Amino acid sequence: MKSSKTLISSTVAGILAASVSIGAQAVPDQPSQWEKCAGIAKASKNDCGALDGSHSCAGQAKTDNMEHEWVYLPAGSCDKITGGMVKAVKPAKS
Repeated sequence: MKSSKTLISSTVAGILAASVSIGAQAVPDQPSQWEKCAGIAKASKNDCGALDGSHSCAGQAKTDNMEHEWVYLPAGSCDKITGGMVKAVKPAKS
């Protein structure tokens, strides 16, 4: 009975250790650049002004996925999102 509990404990510990190391690999490092990704912002969740000049403040997108509303994403992320269009790239602060 003791050996079964020891085996189960070892197995659980191994699974937890493996999941921690896998999770660490899946999360990217601090981005070195950000990109303005247009066409994916939810209503009222845009970053800063609209690309078409219709407003100059964050949080003023009227509807979801407007092509002139944008959010900052780590560079290389926008192209992975359906409807995302890279409009500008800027360096990240260190």
